[in-house]
Amino acid sequence: MHVPKPATAATKPITTTSPAEPRSRKGVQSRARLVEGAREVFERDGFLTARISDIAASAGMAQGSFYHYFDSKEQIFREVAEEQERRLGAPPDEPPSAEEADSLEAAITGDIRRYLERYRDAARLMGVIEEVSRYDEHVNAVRMATQQHFWEFAEKTIRRLQEQDLVDERLNPTITTEALGALMNRFAELWLVQGSREYDFDEVVDQLTMLCVNALGATSPLRRAVTRGRARAS
Repeated sequence: MHVPKPATAATKPITTTSPAEPRSRKGVQSRARLVEGAREVFERDGFLTARISDIAASAGMAQGSFYHYFDSKEQIFREVAEEQERRLGAPPDEPPSAEEADSLEAAITGDIRRYLERYRDAARLMGVIEEVSRYDEHVNAVRMATQQHFWEFAEKTIRRLQEQDLVDERLNPTITTEALGALMNRFAELWLVQGSREYDFDEVVDQLTMLCVNALGATSPLRRAVTRGRARAS
């Protein structure tokens, strides 16, 4: 997989202006086709070697049509990254199971499994996004915003569980959520993008769940509070 490198003369600064948003249904559809085509090209070729002509071809459009909707390759990459981050952090496709509603461990397992499945399904693209985020402020801000949303919800959850004497009261909720979030993000990148080792998917989910539950110092099964709290936060 080709991955981008820190900005050089070949990676010009990303423009901050853009053509007007399309108003017609055809325009909206054409723009969406370009974004999906760009996703395929960036996932296949990486950022540096991706070409606007390839993006247009992937979308089934003429290269000149690209500039009706985007100013540059960099700009459309930002939109692809934003869309992928939304997919990564979207709510569950189905309501939590009864087991997830009744058990802290099951709720954590469900969240971890969903995150890793979505990351795995777009692992090549996530590798490109991870790399670009290290030198592009906008892409990095998108990544951080997704993580911040998770951290805020997790922090509130930990505080509530502490009040109910269900997890270790000595934990600093802010530090705990950011540390566990960093662990999850970095492990996903090393495993699913870098291919550090071959692991069984279910075993990874079980092990990461155990790490989180142990880190929280859970003292007893959690009843209903996790699901109710998630519903209030969404």
